[in-house]
This record gives sequence, structure tokens and C-alpha cells, in this order.
Amino acid sequence: MKFRIFTTSLCLILIFSSIASGQKKTELFNGKDLNNWVFKLKDPKVDPAKIFTVKDGVIHIKGDPFGYMRTKDTYANFKLHVEWRWPAEPTNSGVFVYAQVPDSIWLKCVECQLKAGDAGDFVCMNGADMRERIDKTKPFVKKLSASSEKTPGEWNTMEVICNGNRIEVYVNGTLQNKASEVNLSSGSICLQSEGKDIEFRNIWIDPLYGVKRIIQSENKK
Repeated sequence: MKFRIFTTSLCLILIFSSIASGQKKTELFNGKDLNNWVFKLKDPKVDPAKIFTVKDGVIHIKGDPFGYMRTKDTYANFKLHVEWRWPAEPTNSGVFVYAQVPDSIWLKCVECQLKAGDAGDFVCMNGADMRERIDKTKPFVKKLSASSEKTPGEWNTMEVICNGNRIEVYVNGTLQNKASEVNLSSGSICLQSEGKDIEFRNIWIDPLYGVKRIIQSENKK
């Protein structure tokens, strides 16, 4: 009986190890175009193609008007890798995780703040919540440490680990925030247009536990 249990456990370990080794990172940006993204701007008269552009493997977002670009797929249990920089004046932007559709300018999601000096803050948008948001009159949860951002023109790295209803945010390798009991556990990923120019590159997700879940894909509609 013990041998059978041991054999079964060993088989399960080998199966999960095989699954994990077979999982590869998912590129959210192919370095060429934005075909796998959808766009929302506060001013519907503005052409998103003039606000969100790609050149030399870099996404350029003008920041005005306010809005965002959103992945067509929705995800759960992943580590997100994003690199960003301010080409000139440091201003404001954000990375949204667990973003819910249908689209609205203030969609329900957790924003991982990129605002200069505040990168790593959480913003609970449009009904999103977490245990760490003590003051329910305000949507903000401040970061844990002093700013770990680089100077304008240099590339920064943000990594966001979304594990069920828990989220961790690292900025240039420094743990800046942790959330628990988040009332969301899956959704799209967004890059925000807010303020002035910002650039992004090298955007991908790694699956947690060797398992990536795509909850919904607009590419299949």
C-alpha cells in the first residue's frame, strides 16, 4: 500500500514537472504591432492609432487623451514582466491587472501605479478592493519602500505576480507592494495613457506552477 502511494505521488510529481517544463512565457507584445490589443480613449473622436504606436520594438503612448490599451485575452495565475521609461519628462501612467470587461474609462481592475515617484502603489479602481486598503474612502494603497525608480531615459522593470487573490509588485527588483484578499482573480492586462509620453517594451507573462489559464479570448470571437 505504501509503495503504491509512493508510486502514485512520484507519477504526479513527474506529470506536474513535465507540464511546468513545457510551459513557456507568453509574449504580450511581439515587438512589431499591437494586433493583440484593444484600445479605449476618453475622447472617442481621437484615433487610437495616433496615440498608441510602435517603432523599433518599443510601444510609444502619448498620454493624452486619457485611456488605455488592453489585452484581448484574460489571464489568471501569472507573473507579468513589463519594462518602461520616460523619454523626456517623468509623468503618469499605470499597469492594470485583473481588468474586467466591458470596457469603460474607469474599468474595474487593480492598477499598479507608474506615476513618477509612486511606482508600486496600488489603485483599486471602480469597485476593486483588497485587505490592505484600510481607508475605504480612498482607492490607494501606498508602496512599502522608498522609490526604486530610475532616472528619465533609463529603462525600468516592473514584475507583477498575480496568484489567485494575492498580488505582489516589484520595481527594479525591489518588492514595493503586496495585496491579499483581492476581490478579483482573473482579467485582462492594460497599459495606461495618462499625462505625457511613456514607452514600453519586453512585455510578457510567465505561468505560475506551470499552468497558464486563458479565461477568455476575443481572438476567438
